[in-house]
Amino acid sequence: MSTEIEYFGAAELSALYGSGELSPIAAVRAALAAIAAHDGELNAFRLVDEESALGAAAESERRWQAKSPLSPLDGVPLSIKDLLLTRGWPTLRGSKLIDPDGPWDEDAPGVARLREAGAVILGKTNTAEFGWKGATDSPLAGITRNPWNPKLTPGGSSGGAAAALASGMGALALCTDGGGSIRNPAGFTNLYGLKPSFGRVPAYPPNPIGTLANVGPMARSVGDLALMMNVIARPDARDWLSLPYDGTDYLAELEGGVEDLRIAYSANLGFAAVDDDISRLIGAAAQLFSDLGARVEAVDPPLGDCTQIFETHWHVGVASAFEGLPDEKLELLDPGLDRFVLAGREISLMAYVVAQNARTALGQAMRGFHEQYDLLILPTTAVTAFPVERRAPPGIGEDDWAAWSPFSYPFNLTMQPALSVPAGFSAAGLPVGLQIVGAMHRDALVLRAARAFERATEHGLRVVYR
Repeated sequence: MSTEIEYFGAAELSALYGSGELSPIAAVRAALAAIAAHDGELNAFRLVDEESALGAAAESERRWQAKSPLSPLDGVPLSIKDLLLTRGWPTLRGSKLIDPDGPWDEDAPGVARLREAGAVILGKTNTAEFGWKGATDSPLAGITRNPWNPKLTPGGSSGGAAAALASGMGALALCTDGGGSIRNPAGFTNLYGLKPSFGRVPAYPPNPIGTLANVGPMARSVGDLALMMNVIARPDARDWLSLPYDGTDYLAELEGGVEDLRIAYSANLGFAAVDDDISRLIGAAAQLFSDLGARVEAVDPPLGDCTQIFETHWHVGVASAFEGLPDEKLELLDPGLDRFVLAGREISLMAYVVAQNARTALGQAMRGFHEQYDLLILPTTAVTAFPVERRAPPGIGEDDWAAWSPFSYPFNLTMQPALSVPAGFSAAGLPVGLQIVGAMHRDALVLRAARAFERATEHGLRVVYR
């Protein structure tokens, strides 16, 4: 584990605050120093507010000195993806179409809960425009780069959050995931990222892509994901689709291990082409789960290639977001996003209903699958990080998501919890992610399995010292 303050995790910071060995002000200053040192190259943040962060850190320090912290996250520095409303700051979503003058007088639910817990918000991280693609660059904010190799993308659309975390710019990040936007960047940057069960973390305002969209945490450890879930899963009446608050303590359930769990291992969902290094590392991960006492079986889930189902939902959702936008304004959008809008406008109501029914069938099939298997493990992505300024690796069509990222969006369709954990490094030294998927509402079990894997390996301990 790093001995540099900027790489301390939330749980570690909380313990040091409690013992008096470290102050929130020192931790926030370390995160701000990392931003000053590295963000000129990485471009992880769209907005940083040093004055606000240091003021919040001072308030936190007084609470810790009085032995009355608001929560274990009190004083922990973190970032918010620039798709989520954050009071007092513009949420521009990577787009030139949004008026920065606001008003910006409301927090999204997760942001509100983190403020109530005393967390220190450093600023807003970059995103692809409206979160539309698996790389992070936009007409508004430019290119975000991967700390492991700045010539490569950190993934998307939560690539700003991933670049920040991987380089010590905060201990946590609040992100969104509408098709892999938490998990893919986590896999590309050696981090932990959870897409919760749909509705487990309240969201507001409603997302144009509906129940594909989720809010979730990214961190440098499973324990920190659990700490964050304990806060952001609290209720918010503005989200009428959110699940009833169940009071789960995700941290308390982490250490149960995986012995006797029934785990399905799918190398490629039965159809995908996967890089050799990734296949090797995910196969080793499956063997490790077996060594830890799980009953692991190689079997593909009943998903197949559901790209068309997903894209139909996505295209219609994106088109609805720009309903009424004059065609000449489309020219302001990220190249490619404008084509999504036009494609969505051409989808018939019948085609959309057919896709909805196909999605229902997928969800039903996976409910049955999890009657036999507690968990499913598979790669996070089929490739490692690829060059910036591209939406896909060389040799793959720019909009051919299924060719490089076939393993994430199925679980947005089925609304299941899915978590990416570090699984090792390719021969070229690039991070590889393992995805752990559970039945809907079994978020705590997914975190528990990820914790068992984390404890049995050292992959996640490797950080970028730049």
